[in-house]
Formats: sequence, structure tokens, C-alpha cells
Amino acid sequence: MTMAYPDPAFRRPRARKLARTITNLWLVAVLVLLTLAISSVRPQLVESTNMISMLRSFSIMAVMVLGLTWVIAAGQIDVSFMQVAALANMMTAALLAHGYGWSVAIAVALGTGVLAGLINGWLVAALRLPALIVTIATAGICASAAAALGKGTVIRIADAGPLGWMLNTPVLSVVPVIVLPVAVLALAAWYIQERLTLGRYIYAMAQNEAAVRSVGVPVTRLMILLFTLSGLCAAMAGVMLAASLSSGQPTIGGPFLINGLTVVLLGGMMVHVGKPNILGTLTATLFLGVLFSGAALLGLPDYQRQIIQGVLLALGLGVATWAGRHHGSRGGESEK
Repeated sequence: MTMAYPDPAFRRPRARKLARTITNLWLVAVLVLLTLAISSVRPQLVESTNMISMLRSFSIMAVMVLGLTWVIAAGQIDVSFMQVAALANMMTAALLAHGYGWSVAIAVALGTGVLAGLINGWLVAALRLPALIVTIATAGICASAAAALGKGTVIRIADAGPLGWMLNTPVLSVVPVIVLPVAVLALAAWYIQERLTLGRYIYAMAQNEAAVRSVGVPVTRLMILLFTLSGLCAAMAGVMLAASLSSGQPTIGGPFLINGLTVVLLGGMMVHVGKPNILGTLTATLFLGVLFSGAALLGLPDYQRQIIQGVLLALGLGVATWAGRHHGSRGGESEK
């Protein structure tokens, strides 16, 4: 009697499907396991008060880095997003302090973010200046302008307005109202990146911008659009911070640099390995929120949390670099 072995050809599709599932969902699985592990020791993690706080912070960070995700996915970098948010935050508080309403304050703050993004995009895409240098300069200008608005001090906000209500009012006891419009915005961004031609162009620009340009895609205008969206999203987060903190704080942008880069690069380790994507960014943002909240509940000092964050950032950057080189080498072989 002879034993029949499965044909390897039948095993390959199953193995590829399993590998794709792991690639897509591994960070989600780690997030669930991390939440269960920490909550088993510190049940306060999943209490309503802490959940509302985490989801409020998640909403602000998610909005701040949505545009940044697309910029990095296109092969560029924007390190001005956190200072654009700080300037929008101070702009909102200053206008409210001078008697203007929330509608005017929001419009001006968002306009400031759009202007910063347009300048970044024009300098990078049209004049071909290095994105890192350009956005460092923009960050410095925005930080100085934010400090000048309040003369280096905090500007208090008496009424947090409708955004304050959305940030602090829970639905089903644990989910702030603000999560709902943020989820709609994130869903729209995901659909554009994953289902529309524009998303394919974004990914392709990181691999071979000249090839994308050669097929008639207006790369310069598209890059300017991406930087503009990054500035707009950062400004939206700055307005949300003003309502959340009931104040404008000129130095608020600093901690968001490492946080923002970490979630975008860590999120790029799932779904499309080495390619920042909206779903990955959202998952990584929630993961980082649970990790830091849990670390605080466990009594870990700040330096240990910073070490963990640095390791995650280095890991995300390493995987993104490796995936880019691997893709490039395979592309070169196929061309041969």
C-alpha cells in the first residue's frame, strides 16, 4: 500500500493565504493580547474612565497622522506636522481669547495648516528640495510663531465649544462622540488609498517616481496635495487639542514627533509590509495608546516607556527599509 502525499501545488495557495492573514492581522492580535495581559493585572485599563481617555487621545493622534501616512507612503517625510498642530492649537486659543467664535477660530487654524502644507509641498515637489530639510525649517517657523502668539505662555480657553462636548461626551459609556467622525474620516482615507487609483499612485511614487511621471501622472501636483493634506490633518488635531485641553500650549507639539513617526512606521509593518497604510496606522496608534496607558498603570517610569517607543520606531524603520530594498531588488530582477 502506498501513501498519498498532498501535492505541493495545493499547499502553496493555502500557505500564501495564511501568510497574508498573518501579515494583515498580526498587530491586531498583539494589541488584543497586550490588552488582555495588562487588564488581567491592572483592571483599571478597561474601566470606562480610562477607555474614554485612551480613545480621546487615539482620535487626536489618528487625525494628526492620517496625512503623514500618505506622505511617507509616497516616499517622502514630513517632520513639521507636530509644530503645525501646535501653531493651529495656539491660533485657535488666541482667536477665542480675542472674542472670535469657534467657527472663525477653526477656519483660520485649518487655513494655517493648509498654507504650511502648500509651502512644504511646493518646495519639495516643484523646487526639488529635500523634504527633511524643508519640513525641519517649517517646523521651526511654526514653533516660533506658536510661541509668539502667546508670548511663550499658555492661552486659556473659557468655553471648549462643540468640540469639547464631542471629546468628553461618551457613547455607550466608553466611546467619546469624537470617535465617530474620526472613524468616518479614516474610512474615507482607507478607501482612497486602497481602492482608488490615487492610492496606487501614492504607493508607486515611493518605488519609482520617474516611472509614475512617465505614464502621465501629475506627480508634482499630487505631491503638493499630499503635503497639503498632511498640514490640514495636523491643524485639525491642533484644534482638537485646544478643545480637549481648554487651552493653547505653544510647546505641545514636541512629544508628537516620535509618537507620530512610530505609529506610521509601526503600522507599515502590517497589511503592506514596508508601506505605511491607514489601517496599519490606526492599529498602531491604538496599540501605542494601550501600551503607554498600561505602562503608566504598571508604574513604569518615563524612561522605560521611551525605550520601548524607541525600539518600536527602530523596528518599524528597519522593516520599512528592508521591504523597500527587497522590493527594489525583485523589481530589478524581473526587469532583467
